[in-house]
Amino acid sequence: MLNGIQQAGVHEWEIPVGYVPDMRVSGRLFLSEALGRTLEEGAARQLANVATLPGIIRHSFGMPDIHWGYGFPIGGVAAFSESEGIVSPGGVGFDINCGVRLITTPLTLDDLEDRRSIISKLYKKVPTGVGSKGSLRFSGSKLDELLSGGSTFVINEGLGLPDDALLCEENGCMREANPDLVSEKARTRGIPQCGTLGSGNHFLELQVVSSIQDVKTAQAFGITEGTICCMIHCGSRGLGHQVCTDHIRTMEKASKKYGIRLPDRQLACAPLTSREGQDYFGAMAAAANYAWANRQIITHELRLLFEGTFGIDYKEMPLVYDVAHNIAKWEVHTVLGEEQRVCVHRKGATRAFGPGRSELPEKYQATGQPVIIPGSMGTASYLLAGTETAMQKTFGSTCHGAGRVSSRKAARNALSGNEVAADLKKKGIIVMAPSGDAIAEEAPSMYKPSDEVVRVVDEAGLSRIIATFLPLGVIKG
Repeated sequence: MLNGIQQAGVHEWEIPVGYVPDMRVSGRLFLSEALGRTLEEGAARQLANVATLPGIIRHSFGMPDIHWGYGFPIGGVAAFSESEGIVSPGGVGFDINCGVRLITTPLTLDDLEDRRSIISKLYKKVPTGVGSKGSLRFSGSKLDELLSGGSTFVINEGLGLPDDALLCEENGCMREANPDLVSEKARTRGIPQCGTLGSGNHFLELQVVSSIQDVKTAQAFGITEGTICCMIHCGSRGLGHQVCTDHIRTMEKASKKYGIRLPDRQLACAPLTSREGQDYFGAMAAAANYAWANRQIITHELRLLFEGTFGIDYKEMPLVYDVAHNIAKWEVHTVLGEEQRVCVHRKGATRAFGPGRSELPEKYQATGQPVIIPGSMGTASYLLAGTETAMQKTFGSTCHGAGRVSSRKAARNALSGNEVAADLKKKGIIVMAPSGDAIAEEAPSMYKPSDEVVRVVDEAGLSRIIATFLPLGVIKG
């Protein structure tokens, strides 16, 4: 562990006030000793820098997958008070509402005799890579409806099942969305990209439920051992990136205007009560809705392909849940014994609400929220459930994945995409991507071990393990 960071509990570490100047609260990290050895000094400093921002409540939090990012570390969580707090694009990220959804099927391994064939069909069906374009176009008033309605809009257009929106965080739609605040450039970038994976670590993965750790909760989630599931990871594409870019410029001016002292200009922000803060929030919410619509369209295409290939009814492929991990939202939490409305930033972190929260679908009220933590292309992914402990410790938050340990540039220099693909093939995993570099950048060795990350999450009480999934084939952006 880095010098100056102190152990505060089982898998809990504190970055004390004073680690960097002007900290208002301490930082709180959730790491095992093994993961602590991967902690970058830059990521720890970013977490401490977040603790200097006005209105921050309790701690600046770092999840087990923490690594260096833009402004906030990836794997960073912070809640801000309604009256004194701020909103920061650096606490959300450029890919607004990048998120993951899990879809079940009635199929088993015996049904996937030609695994390469189905992966190839998916690769042709779902556009991937930088600048990829989808077959659907929503523009003008239709785009406004999409930005306002998110999942519900595209479901009403015939691209989903009625319950799909109910099984998304926020029901697949942030009501604060204001399409008028999304620039023309962002709209132009977004029009051709609905229904596309994009690039980087985005993926569509076929998985098998390899083991179940909590049978009762798995049944409630609709998960059966030995069945095939599909996991989709993508976000708001060029539209969300442009929304972030547009408002960072505004926020840099706003920080100076409101006298907010920043240790890092990437933390540019504005008070939640200010016009600049409200404008960003409205545009960000619209981009978040675009992301939910994007994942919904991919889900629809996936279902149709499976129906045509395997002869199953697409209604036999229900959505388990859809979680966001680059977002800021208004939520009610207990602070010092009283319920308060706070703005929670989750940057590369996932909501993990425990049982009884009114925001959850009725079917998950007793279990807590399904939490999806993907592995790294060649490693296990996990389905977990949110906990009351997470509500108390982290504003109902947990990690979003394994977390990088090496940059994409370093990965390209060290690895060959063909060699990575060949190694995965030996393990029975088929991978397809636009280029060898795209595969090399996402090699499993470039990430922390997902089993160790999830062990920490489980033992720290931030979410509890329900089931384990092993990859069979993956499409990478």
